[in-house]
Amino acid sequence: MSNHTTQLAGSPTGSGDRTRLPLAALLALATAVFVTSLTETLPAGVLPAMSAGLGVGESAMGQSVTVYAIGTALTAIPLSAATAGWRRKRLLLTAMAGFAVANTVTAVSANYPLTMVARFVAGVAAGLAWALLAGYARRMAPVHLQGKAIAIAMAGIPVALSLGVPAGTFLGRALGWQAAFWSMTVLTVALLAWIAATVPDLPGQRQHGRAPMLRTLTVPGVAPVLFVTLVFVLAHTVLYAYIAPFLDGLGMGGSTDRVLLVFGAASLVSIWLVGAHINRRLRALTVAAGLLVAGAAALLAVAAGSPALVYLAVTLWGLGWGGAPTLLQTAVGDAGGEVADAAQAMLVTLWNAAMAGGGVIGGILLGLLGPASFPWSVLALLIPVLVVVIAARAHGFPAERPHMTS
Repeated sequence: MSNHTTQLAGSPTGSGDRTRLPLAALLALATAVFVTSLTETLPAGVLPAMSAGLGVGESAMGQSVTVYAIGTALTAIPLSAATAGWRRKRLLLTAMAGFAVANTVTAVSANYPLTMVARFVAGVAAGLAWALLAGYARRMAPVHLQGKAIAIAMAGIPVALSLGVPAGTFLGRALGWQAAFWSMTVLTVALLAWIAATVPDLPGQRQHGRAPMLRTLTVPGVAPVLFVTLVFVLAHTVLYAYIAPFLDGLGMGGSTDRVLLVFGAASLVSIWLVGAHINRRLRALTVAAGLLVAGAAALLAVAAGSPALVYLAVTLWGLGWGGAPTLLQTAVGDAGGEVADAAQAMLVTLWNAAMAGGGVIGGILLGLLGPASFPWSVLALLIPVLVVVIAARAHGFPAERPHMTS
């Protein structure tokens, strides 16, 4: 593990010897995470206008989110393997350029099939980026600050969900849905310049250092982390993807934007707490995350007629979920050791497969049992999550990160 730690922490510029975080570079990575997250979810905020503009139904237009997740899930592992030898900065710039092209095509397209192709390409770019970003942030930081570095980079997710989607929705209503995607192109072009100016370059993996994906699963701790990722993300997505019809069922359909704002604010607090304590309390934080989301689901299951309970539940949900990407990416990186990049690519694939699956399962539940079934489904899925986290004491979710005790 010590060799792995040295490899991750070091860089040609000696960033592993620094005592402070490279904040400008990490904020550039956080903005890249923001771009990937907002590009994925932006159609949800402008769905009626997009469907009208392209002449298809809302359910068909909703598949623009699904096809993005499929693009990521199908390509993260093969692209990660194919580009493992690339220098990291070149790879990040390539992925972000892919977003600029895909969002531009989406903005100008008046053709549904072309739009779906552009969304798939955006998903492919996301697969490339997601397999890269956490490891990149980790390698730019000194060992004792790697958890905080990943937390800063991952902060782009709740910012995108809590502020980016409402802002994109507002822009879409004021200037047309195309303007929302044009704004993403402008942001991405600016980000390319930011990355070029501030992000240090790091080498890829040498050919003999790469591990087959299936062999990665045999590394102690990797499989438990990947299982927890798959089921935890599935549980979250079943509820999050259908939060609007769920709130409609409670008579709070007009409060969706405020509920998501509370969720996002709590998620930001969660990211800060996780970043501050992840080195010493990875296991405890992961157990707490599962318990908080389970508690939120239990409250939502009995929240009919009580907006106060809904807001309390959503606060607990955000506190549990916000730090989850940081916890899981850190856990799989630590467990993976010398095959951390391969493990990260597998995590990205399962994450997006769970997102796509959550949309499908949520839709089936909505049709068969109604929105009241969502919280109970979340609770059922979180039971095996907590069991595996608690059981993976030696590898996967240890009390302390391995190199912190050496």
